[in-house]
Amino acid sequence: MEATLTRPTLTELRLSAFKSHRGASFPLGPLTLFAGGSGSGKSTAIQAYESLARLGAGASLAEVFPDPSAFVPERALADEQGRRGFRIGCTVEGPVGSVQLDLAIQAEPELRIVGERMSSGGQALLTTALRDPGRSSVQAAWYTAGSSPVTRAPLPDDLLGTALLPLRVAGKTAGQLHVLAAAEQTVVALRSVFACDPQPREMRQPVAVDEGRLRRGCENLAAVLHRTRHQCARRHARLSAAARAGCAGPVTELAVEELTGGTVRALLARDGAGGRAATPIERLGEGELRYLALALVLLTGPGVLAMDQAAEVPPALQSLTVLADGFDRSLDRRQSRELLSLAAAICGEGHIRLVGAVDDASYAREAPGVTVVDLDA
Repeated sequence: MEATLTRPTLTELRLSAFKSHRGASFPLGPLTLFAGGSGSGKSTAIQAYESLARLGAGASLAEVFPDPSAFVPERALADEQGRRGFRIGCTVEGPVGSVQLDLAIQAEPELRIVGERMSSGGQALLTTALRDPGRSSVQAAWYTAGSSPVTRAPLPDDLLGTALLPLRVAGKTAGQLHVLAAAEQTVVALRSVFACDPQPREMRQPVAVDEGRLRRGCENLAAVLHRTRHQCARRHARLSAAARAGCAGPVTELAVEELTGGTVRALLARDGAGGRAATPIERLGEGELRYLALALVLLTGPGVLAMDQAAEVPPALQSLTVLADGFDRSLDRRQSRELLSLAAAICGEGHIRLVGAVDDASYAREAPGVTVVDLDA
C-alpha cells in the first residue's frame, strides 16, 4: 500500500440537515474548493467540517455549538416533544478502509447527541441512542464479535462517542480490535485540521519573538517567519518565491527585522534602480497580507501551526487538512491563481490537504488536482 493511502483522510462530508443544507453529500479531494455566491452555504460546509474536527479532538457540544438553534435547518418543525436538531457526518478513508461517521444532534430543548453511528463495510461498529431523556447519557453498543456480539454501556451525551472508545474498548477480540482501529482512523483524520482565517488588520503590528505556533488569524506571522527563516532555509526560500509571485513590485526576499524590545516585523526586500529597499508588511494591502499568510500556512506544517496534533500517531501516518473559508477573499485574480498553484503543488505531495471556500472558482475549474463543489448549480 502506498504511503499516501495509509494516512487517514476525510473523503466525504455529509450535511443531512445542517443550516441551509438538506440531504447534501460533498466529495473531498486533496484540494477542494466550495464555490458559490453569498448565501449558497459554502461557509456552512467549512463550519461543519471544523465542528466535526473539534468534536474529534474532545471538545464538548456546548463548546462547538454555543448557539445550537442556529444550526437547525430553516423552517424545521419541532416534534411532539418540542425537539429540533441537525445531522452531520463524514467518511474517512485509511488503513481500515472506508469508515462512516454520522451524528444526530438535538439542539432544542437541550443540546445533546441523540444518535451516533460509526460503521465500516456495512457493519455497525458503534451505535448510540437516547433511551432516557432525564439522564445526561446515551446507551452505546459497540461491535465485539466474541461470546457476545456487542458490548453495551452508557456514554456522555455531550461528547463524541467515537473519540471515547479507546478508553472503553478492551481490544481482546478481533471485533474489538477492528472497532479500535476504525475509531483511531476517524479521530486522527478529524483532529489533523488547521482552520485559518488571516486577519490583515491584526498582522500589521510588530510582535514578540517567541517559539509559538501560527495562530488562526495569523496575527503572529512575523514571529513565525523569524522562526522559519532561522530554522529551515529551504522552506523560507519557497516562501520568498511565493512572495515574488503574488506581491507587487520586484520582491527579492521575504525578510524579518528585529526591533527593540524583543519584537520583530516582516519586510518585503526589493531591488530597484535606487538600490535595495524594504517594504514593511504593515504597508501592504489586505490581499497581499492574506496571500502571504495563506502561503505560510501551506508551506509549514503541524509543528508550526497552532493545532491539536495526534502525538501518539507517527507523522508519516497523518495528513494535515487546512480549512480556509474565504480562500480568495481580497485577492486579485493573479494572486488567486498563484495561491491555487502553490496549494495544488503542496497538496499533490500528499502531506497536506486543503478545503476552501471561494466566491469565484472559474480560474480553478480546469486546474489539475482541484475538486470544485459548485453550490450554485
